[in-house]
Amino acid sequence: MGQTLDIAIAGAGIGGLATATFLARQGHAVRVFDQFEAPQPIGSGLMLQPTGLAVLSKLGLRREIDRLGSRIDRLWGLTAPSGRAVLDVRYGKWKPDLYGLGVQRTMLFDQILAAAIESGGQLIPSTEIASADAQSGTLETTSGKTLGPFDLVVDGLGVHSPLTRNPRKELPYGALWATLPWPENGPFEATALEQRYRAASQMTGVMASGRANKNAPLSLTYFWSIRADREAAWRAEPLDQWKTRATELWPDTRGLVDQFSDHDDLTFARYRHRTHPRPVAGPRLVHIGDAWHAASPQLGQGANMALLDAWALAQAIGRGGDMPGALAAYRRSRIGHVRLYQIMTYLFTPVYQGDSRVMPWLRDWLAAPISKIWPAPQLLAAMVSGLIGSPLGRLGLRD
Repeated sequence: MGQTLDIAIAGAGIGGLATATFLARQGHAVRVFDQFEAPQPIGSGLMLQPTGLAVLSKLGLRREIDRLGSRIDRLWGLTAPSGRAVLDVRYGKWKPDLYGLGVQRTMLFDQILAAAIESGGQLIPSTEIASADAQSGTLETTSGKTLGPFDLVVDGLGVHSPLTRNPRKELPYGALWATLPWPENGPFEATALEQRYRAASQMTGVMASGRANKNAPLSLTYFWSIRADREAAWRAEPLDQWKTRATELWPDTRGLVDQFSDHDDLTFARYRHRTHPRPVAGPRLVHIGDAWHAASPQLGQGANMALLDAWALAQAIGRGGDMPGALAAYRRSRIGHVRLYQIMTYLFTPVYQGDSRVMPWLRDWLAAPISKIWPAPQLLAAMVSGLIGSPLGRLGLRD
């Protein structure tokens, strides 16, 4: 290619903004179309894995995000009422210097948004995209306006993207979540994502999620697993009834749940799974992030996979050549890792979130003991970190 490209990015999410930053730094004219009047993140606190952190290093944001986030060295879960450990993943079992980072989504979003604008990306708000033409590189808005043509359209509109017809599978469970202040001298482990389970149908968790900005207090993300078809019933019942169940499962969380005075203090997130079979849709349309591959957050890969997509797409375009060749190279660089983690997440989710009685029994009495025997601890750490499949080496991100 070599010349300056006119690129449209549909969706100002983490993946879309990271892509905009990389491509604008290459000298391309990048416009990001967002449906909101002012860009804003959607979702709970999240964990950045070594994969996502490697991309943030390339964005020049790693040091500040490390400073504002909460280092996570361990994923730890106990089952009730026995207190038996059924999840104990330590990053150091794979490599001593590895860790995850609990962050507030707002902080991560603000950092990448600022980088995109500083790099020359143009943000165009209040523009809801309805469709795209992969051949001409044009976009249609919900108001009937035609945008473009563009040399490339990047679909970063997430799991609900109207730019793909591939159906998404609605998973039966989701989670209620809230951001709360981190309790000083509290009962929670500051460097662990902690969870408690009753079978696989009840699960609650706490994760330190850093600061929204340098002047803000430390926070945590609290979550409670719930079937999607029971959300309405949960909202209809007295909140104190749920508080009783929540603290029976994990008594140490009483100080957290007592801060909720209304059902609306918690936000419900529905989990979905989809893998688009064609991330490259014609010569001028490409999908990234959840628009290509959405999954339950059980392995904590969503934002990290989107960041890897952003880097891979920018690298493929930056090498020059024609657009179809660049998009084919992008697909090749990511398809194996995406397929691997889509399969693993799909198989892993029912073990910790589902209605089966057999799966949690196998987890507690077979998988949990085996997970402590070499090489299982090392493999679990590699799986959670996102490093199975060697994505960093393939993308030239190896330290």
